[in-house]
Amino acid sequence: MRLTSFTDFGLRALMRMASEPERAFSTAELADEFELSRHHLTKIMATLAQAGIVLTRRGGGGGARLGRPAGQISLGDIVRVLESDQALVNCFAADGGSCSISPQCRLKARLGSAEAAFLAELDRSTLADVALPPLAAAPISAP
Repeated sequence: MRLTSFTDFGLRALMRMASEPERAFSTAELADEFELSRHHLTKIMATLAQAGIVLTRRGGGGGARLGRPAGQISLGDIVRVLESDQALVNCFAADGGSCSISPQCRLKARLGSAEAAFLAELDRSTLADVALPPLAAAPISAP
């Protein structure tokens, strides 16, 4: 199974946020740290906020912070949210996709089981398990 860059970038940002859960992170700060498009990361944060995984606040002192403790956010939940519009294969699409062999297909059920097993494995780990170490403060140089 291959995750989209949308999910990859979202996981990276959340791993950083989990390293300092009391702090709000700006999208610009996270985008700069991971060398990502700010516009793309803004869309990711909006998706995570809509799902309640992060809370966002605009303005001075604003930014994004985790919506609940990192130990209560499973990796499976994150992937489900960020991959919600990405079907594993065409026939898994919300509209049923298009498949010329669907009446006799014996692959779909196996792929569905494999996807469920993948997510179940991710459900066994939380964001706290993969949090990045906090960034060290830059040393203050003597005058």
